Amino acid sequence: MLGLCMANGRSHDRATRLLAIPFGLLWWPSCGVWGFVIACSAFLVGGLWLSPDLDVRSRASRRWGPLGLMWWPYRRLLRHRSLLSHSPLLGSGLRLGWLFAWLVLLVLALEPSGLISRQHLLEMAQWLWQQQRPLLMAALVGVEASSWLHLLQDGDPLPKQPRLLAWLRQQCKRKGKR
Repeated sequence: MLGLCMANGRSHDRATRLLAIPFGLLWWPSCGVWGFVIACSAFLVGGLWLSPDLDVRSRASRRWGPLGLMWWPYRRLLRHRSLLSHSPLLGSGLRLGWLFAWLVLLVLALEPSGLISRQHLLEMAQWLWQQQRPLLMAALVGVEASSWLHLLQDGDPLPKQPRLLAWLRQQCKRKGKR
Protein backbone atom coordinates (compact mmCIF):
# COMPACT_ATOMS: atom_id res chain seq x y z
CA MET A 1 0.00 0.00 0.00
CA LEU A 2 1.90 3.01 -1.27
CA GLY A 3 1.90 6.06 0.93
CA LEU A 4 -0.34 4.81 3.74
CA CYS A 5 2.37 3.87 6.22
CA MET A 6 5.83 5.27 5.72
CA ALA A 7 8.07 2.70 4.09
CA ASN A 8 11.31 1.60 5.71
CA GLY A 9 14.66 1.16 3.94
CA ARG A 10 14.02 -2.48 3.07
CA SER A 11 10.66 -1.63 1.49
CA HIS A 12 12.23 1.13 -0.59
CA ASP A 13 14.99 -1.22 -1.74
CA ARG A 14 12.58 -4.04 -2.56
CA ALA A 15 10.30 -1.77 -4.61
CA THR A 16 13.29 -0.29 -6.46
CA ARG A 17 14.62 -3.73 -7.37
CA LEU A 18 11.17 -4.97 -8.35
CA LEU A 19 10.39 -2.06 -10.70
CA ALA A 20 13.83 -1.48 -12.28
CA ILE A 21 13.36 -3.96 -15.14
CA PRO A 22 9.80 -2.86 -16.01
CA PHE A 23 11.02 0.75 -16.02
CA GLY A 24 13.93 -0.17 -18.28
CA LEU A 25 11.58 -1.98 -20.66
CA LEU A 26 9.70 1.29 -21.21
CA TRP A 27 12.83 2.68 -22.88
CA TRP A 28 13.54 -0.30 -25.12
CA PRO A 29 11.20 0.70 -28.01
CA SER A 30 12.72 4.17 -28.41
CA CYS A 31 16.34 3.60 -27.34
CA GLY A 32 16.96 -0.10 -27.93
CA VAL A 33 18.87 -2.43 -25.67
CA TRP A 34 21.21 0.33 -24.43
CA GLY A 35 18.22 2.42 -23.44
CA PHE A 36 16.92 -0.53 -21.44
CA VAL A 37 20.29 -1.12 -19.73
CA ILE A 38 20.88 2.54 -18.91
CA ALA A 39 17.32 3.24 -17.73
CA CYS A 40 17.24 0.12 -15.58
CA SER A 41 20.69 0.87 -14.12
CA ALA A 42 19.86 4.52 -13.46
CA PHE A 43 16.65 3.50 -11.71
CA LEU A 44 18.65 1.14 -9.47
CA VAL A 45 21.39 3.69 -8.80
CA GLY A 46 18.81 6.40 -8.13
CA GLY A 47 16.89 4.25 -5.67
CA LEU A 48 19.74 2.44 -3.95
CA TRP A 49 22.62 4.98 -3.94
CA LEU A 50 21.01 8.38 -4.65
CA SER A 51 17.96 7.93 -2.44
CA PRO A 52 16.15 10.90 -0.91
CA ASP A 53 17.22 9.38 2.43
CA LEU A 54 20.83 10.46 1.92
CA ASP A 55 19.84 13.34 4.22
CA VAL A 56 20.15 10.88 7.16
CA ARG A 57 22.43 7.99 8.05
CA SER A 58 20.62 5.35 6.00
CA ARG A 59 21.08 2.17 3.99
CA ALA A 60 21.74 4.35 0.94
CA SER A 61 24.48 6.36 2.67
CA ARG A 62 26.12 3.18 4.01
CA ARG A 63 26.24 1.73 0.47
CA TRP A 64 28.77 4.40 -0.45
CA GLY A 65 31.30 2.85 1.95
CA PRO A 66 34.26 5.20 2.59
CA LEU A 67 32.97 7.52 -0.15
CA GLY A 68 29.94 8.09 2.07
CA LEU A 69 31.94 10.84 3.75
CA MET A 70 31.10 13.09 0.81
CA TRP A 71 27.44 12.96 1.90
CA TRP A 72 28.20 14.06 5.48
CA PRO A 73 28.02 17.83 4.69
CA TYR A 74 24.82 17.20 2.71
CA ARG A 75 23.25 15.52 5.78
CA ARG A 76 24.41 18.34 8.03
CA LEU A 77 22.99 21.05 5.73
CA LEU A 78 19.57 19.47 5.15
CA ARG A 79 16.90 18.43 7.59
CA HIS A 80 15.47 14.98 7.00
CA ARG A 81 12.48 15.03 4.63
CA SER A 82 13.03 18.70 3.84
CA LEU A 83 11.75 20.30 0.66
CA LEU A 84 15.29 20.18 -0.73
CA SER A 85 15.76 16.44 -0.26
CA HIS A 86 12.25 15.00 -0.55
CA SER A 87 10.63 16.91 -3.37
CA PRO A 88 10.19 15.89 -7.00
CA LEU A 89 12.86 17.17 -9.41
CA LEU A 90 14.48 19.45 -6.83
CA GLY A 91 15.62 16.58 -4.59
CA SER A 92 17.16 14.50 -7.39
CA GLY A 93 18.60 17.60 -9.01
CA LEU A 94 20.29 18.61 -5.78
CA ARG A 95 21.72 15.12 -5.20
CA LEU A 96 23.02 14.92 -8.78
CA GLY A 97 24.41 18.45 -8.46
CA TRP A 98 26.14 17.47 -5.20
CA LEU A 99 27.68 14.45 -6.90
CA PHE A 100 28.75 16.57 -9.89
CA ALA A 101 30.36 19.13 -7.55
CA TRP A 102 32.47 16.33 -6.04
CA LEU A 103 33.39 15.17 -9.55
CA VAL A 104 34.55 18.69 -10.43
CA LEU A 105 36.62 18.83 -7.22
CA LEU A 106 38.19 15.48 -8.13
CA VAL A 107 39.02 16.72 -11.63
CA LEU A 108 40.55 19.89 -10.20
CA ALA A 109 42.63 17.82 -7.78
CA LEU A 110 43.82 15.44 -10.52
CA GLU A 111 44.39 18.11 -13.18
CA PRO A 112 48.00 18.88 -12.15
CA SER A 113 48.87 15.18 -12.62
CA GLY A 114 47.69 15.31 -16.23
CA LEU A 115 45.27 12.39 -15.79
CA ILE A 116 42.22 14.52 -16.62
CA SER A 117 41.46 18.16 -17.29
CA ARG A 118 38.52 20.50 -16.97
CA GLN A 119 38.52 20.73 -20.76
CA HIS A 120 38.21 16.95 -21.04
CA LEU A 121 35.29 16.93 -18.57
CA LEU A 122 33.57 19.68 -20.57
CA GLU A 123 34.13 17.79 -23.85
CA MET A 124 32.67 14.62 -22.33
CA ALA A 125 29.59 16.53 -21.14
CA GLN A 126 29.14 18.11 -24.58
CA TRP A 127 29.50 14.72 -26.29
CA LEU A 128 26.88 13.21 -23.99
CA TRP A 129 24.46 16.06 -24.67
CA GLN A 130 25.02 16.20 -28.43
CA GLN A 131 25.54 12.54 -29.33
CA GLN A 132 23.83 10.51 -26.61
CA ARG A 133 20.92 12.72 -25.55
CA PRO A 134 18.25 9.95 -25.58
CA LEU A 135 20.42 7.72 -23.37
CA LEU A 136 21.30 10.65 -21.12
CA MET A 137 17.59 11.40 -20.76
CA ALA A 138 16.91 7.72 -19.96
CA ALA A 139 19.50 7.96 -17.18
CA LEU A 140 18.18 11.23 -15.75
CA VAL A 141 14.55 10.09 -15.90
CA GLY A 142 15.57 6.77 -14.31
CA VAL A 143 17.12 8.55 -11.33
CA GLU A 144 14.07 10.82 -10.99
CA ALA A 145 11.58 7.97 -11.39
CA SER A 146 13.21 6.01 -8.57
CA SER A 147 13.03 9.14 -6.43
CA TRP A 148 9.31 9.41 -7.22
CA LEU A 149 8.86 5.80 -6.20
CA HIS A 150 10.50 6.60 -2.86
CA LEU A 151 8.36 9.71 -2.39
CA LEU A 152 5.17 7.86 -3.28
CA GLN A 153 5.97 5.16 -0.75
CA ASP A 154 6.49 7.89 1.87
CA GLY A 155 3.34 9.74 0.80
CA ASP A 156 5.34 12.92 0.08
CA PRO A 157 4.14 14.15 -3.33
CA LEU A 158 0.58 14.66 -2.15
CA PRO A 159 0.10 18.40 -1.56
CA LYS A 160 -2.75 17.79 0.85
CA GLN A 161 -3.58 14.35 2.08
CA PRO A 162 -7.15 13.19 1.58
CA ARG A 163 -8.92 12.58 4.89
CA LEU A 164 -9.16 8.85 4.36
CA LEU A 165 -5.40 8.55 3.75
CA ALA A 166 -4.67 10.76 6.76
CA TRP A 167 -6.89 8.54 8.91
CA LEU A 168 -5.21 5.36 7.60
CA ARG A 169 -1.75 6.81 8.24
CA GLN A 170 -2.83 7.72 11.79
CA GLN A 171 -3.99 4.12 12.29
CA CYS A 172 -0.59 2.86 11.14
CA LYS A 173 1.17 5.17 13.61
CA ARG A 174 -1.02 3.98 16.47
CA LYS A 175 -0.46 0.36 15.50
CA GLY A 176 3.30 0.93 15.56
CA LYS A 177 3.25 2.38 19.09
CA ARG A 178 1.72 -0.77 20.60
